[in-house]
Formats: sequence, C-alpha cells, structure tokens
Amino acid sequence: MKAYSVVLLILVSSVLAGCASPGAPELRPYTAQETRELALEALSRRGLSFDEYQQKKAELLGRPTAFDTQGEMSAQRNFSRHHPAS
Repeated sequence: MKAYSVVLLILVSSVLAGCASPGAPELRPYTAQETRELALEALSRRGLSFDEYQQKKAELLGRPTAFDTQGEMSAQRNFSRHHPAS
C-alpha cells in the first residue's frame, strides 16, 4: 500500500509539473527578409525550368528581368540603355 501511495504521489506531481511549464515557445512574426528567404528556398525546391525560376525569382526580389523571349540576355538592349545612340 505504501508503494502505491508513492507511485501515485510521483504521478500527480509530474502531471502538475507538466501543466505548469510553458507549452510552446512564443511565436513571433517573420521579418520581411526571413519571409523572402523562405520564399526563395521554396522556389528552389519546385523543380522549375531555368527561365521559370529566373522569372519567379525576379518577381520575389522585385527586380525586372533583362532576358528576351528565348531566355537569353539581350546585349543590344542593355547596350542601348547605357550608351545613347549617336
């Protein structure tokens, strides 16, 4: 009978100790940088083609793409932007 009391006391004390401890860590919102990094990681796991990946990445980063319709860099377009025609 004494052993039963000891086991019951240990069981009750462990249940009460478990209820008193904090359950989950406090959740905080992600920063804009963390959200962007998570989105880029998810994008890299999607298995997109190179062109689709570059397009989605540019959308996430907010940068315009300098690729033409075949997915190749257009040297003429970049040259004309930086050097006006004479």
